[in-house]
Amino acid sequence: MSIFLCLRRYIHQSMNCQYLKSMKTVNGNHLAELPKIVTLPKSQTASQSEIQDQVKVAAEHLFKGEVIATPTDTIYGLAALANNTKAVTKIYDIKGRDFAKPVAICVAELEDVYKWGHLTIPEELLSQLLPGPVTLCLNRQPELNKRLNPDSNLIGIRIPDHPFMRGVCREVKLPLALTSANISNEKSALSIEEFSELYGHLSCVVDGGTLGLNDQARLGSTVVDLSHQGFYTIIRPGSAEKDTVAKLEKFGIIEKQQK
Repeated sequence: MSIFLCLRRYIHQSMNCQYLKSMKTVNGNHLAELPKIVTLPKSQTASQSEIQDQVKVAAEHLFKGEVIATPTDTIYGLAALANNTKAVTKIYDIKGRDFAKPVAICVAELEDVYKWGHLTIPEELLSQLLPGPVTLCLNRQPELNKRLNPDSNLIGIRIPDHPFMRGVCREVKLPLALTSANISNEKSALSIEEFSELYGHLSCVVDGGTLGLNDQARLGSTVVDLSHQGFYTIIRPGSAEKDTVAKLEKFGIIEKQQK
């Protein structure tokens, strides 16, 4: 790890310790200004109408330029409006993440993928990959916030197969910057308790219960580069590599050979 990242992590942890020390306690229990906790219905098949109140609460926090924690179809993530540069910067600060590392965006519908990225695959294949645990890396459209991943021509785009996340994207009508809810380079979270050290820096935490039962569930989405017509490159194997590759090759998309 670079000296820069070590320093950022030290500062982050020091800030978090100061925050915890400033909290009032009764019988050893913290009574601090914790983030708004939003609890989703227990059923994994909750309808859009059943979660609409929670969707609106999350959207209100996002419109204020805040960072929220949310469940996805893989792991818990941190989300902010992708067109709000200050909010995206907050995500990097909270995670202690290297600004050279890009973050993906999350959208609600297939047509939104075309709005923010240049598609190189047929719509039929796109509909088989998304929604689902896959992030497509595409050449970005000029309409996307130029300060989001400014050093890259690519943008990762996700449609999580999760009604709450899709509902929030529909509500805000904008892409969300989305990355894992953890300190950079530490294990991803399957429950909100696993990233409690971040609470002091979040505006809202959406509790969707435990998302998986083992470390296999922590792999997150499969990240695939589809920026070159007819070729793919797996950037991160994630939780759906085998299925993703099978679908790509069924449509004649072949793996790009590294030089």
